[in-house]
Amino acid sequence: MANKMSNNTKKSQYDLVIVGGGMVGASLACALGAQPLRIAMVEAVPYQAESQPSYDDRAIALSFGTHTIFNGIGVWPHLAEHATAIKHIHVSEQGAFGATRLHHSDEGVPALGYVVTARHIGQALISRLQTLKNVEVISPAQLSDLHHNEEFVSITVRKDNQSLVLESQLLIAADGGQSTTRQLLGISATKTDYRQSAIIANVSTQQPHGNVAFERFTPDGPLAVLPMSAAGDNHRCAVVWTQRGDKVEAIAALDEPDFLQQLQRSFGNRLGRFLKAGKRSVYPLYLMHVQEQVRPRVALIGNAAHTLHPIAGQGFNLGLRDVAALAEIIVNAQQAQADIGDLGVLQQYAQWRKTDHKQIIGFTDSLVRLFSNRFAPLHSARTAGLLALDTLPPVKHVLAKHTMGLAGKLPRLARGLSL
Repeated sequence: MANKMSNNTKKSQYDLVIVGGGMVGASLACALGAQPLRIAMVEAVPYQAESQPSYDDRAIALSFGTHTIFNGIGVWPHLAEHATAIKHIHVSEQGAFGATRLHHSDEGVPALGYVVTARHIGQALISRLQTLKNVEVISPAQLSDLHHNEEFVSITVRKDNQSLVLESQLLIAADGGQSTTRQLLGISATKTDYRQSAIIANVSTQQPHGNVAFERFTPDGPLAVLPMSAAGDNHRCAVVWTQRGDKVEAIAALDEPDFLQQLQRSFGNRLGRFLKAGKRSVYPLYLMHVQEQVRPRVALIGNAAHTLHPIAGQGFNLGLRDVAALAEIIVNAQQAQADIGDLGVLQQYAQWRKTDHKQIIGFTDSLVRLFSNRFAPLHSARTAGLLALDTLPPVKHVLAKHTMGLAGKLPRLARGLSL
């Protein structure tokens, strides 16, 4: 950072700066809201704006573990009324007889997970943030420069035609898959283009959803149909329909009757006929994961560190476990009067998250590749595998634990304990 600052440059100091105020970054701010830490959260989009990209109408499948974390950071009370419980999960493949079913009662939980729109998650996070005196939201502000040394990290942001210099012990990159922070740091990432896109829409069905989440594998990609209940309407579902890149534009552009007909052909009749479809959005799909998750005074979380295929709905849940683990590491270091930005402290976080990242990335990537392969013998093996899995409770239990975000070494927040 230059020794001289222009007259329109303001300098502030914090214990912790979070770049990115989407669902993951805001969750970390909420998790640390009761701690004696001065926190700044920098967000590029005006906070609470309708254009906030993280807070749109996409349906997000929250694992049971994520529900527990949200409860521990004071967000769930603002969110509960908008959440639809997933009590059963039905996994099948188009053109095959095999299916696997998971039930909440078999796992001893009230729900395997919940479905909520990103918009409602955003509103709940904002409501919680407004009660926190130690968190300052700097928005709209664009990150333009970054420097760090052994003692502190310094970033420059532009807000209202003014340069703000923010110094802190620790910088958290939570600014998504196209992370500016990651680019400024020169942290490399491995990226795989799946040559698929997800078509996302809300639909109305002839039969009630019964709190069942469907994951159906088709030759073009997975199709998820998730239960949603707006004002008691249990005929409303969210669709996440993966299509090959060469077909997605044509399908997304179909008029409503033809779109519903194509959707019906891929999904089947388990919910009767699809009656209506709302606005459709298209998102390209790729896998990205970084080579370094921490550096001295810097840590990456959520999509800034790993972006996944939406198959099995694991992406946001993985990011929220990042939040819970990092918050615990920071609180432990602060209570021990250690430097929260010290590389040794941050490496504890990176090492803790390594196994979970590897398993979930491997699991989702393998599913995409396995069920996208049209080799006939493999199709028969998949059918047999789904049938076998459904008859093996111990194996299903392991699958359910991973789906619910309850496998491996869990942070305190994911176990229902306070920091």
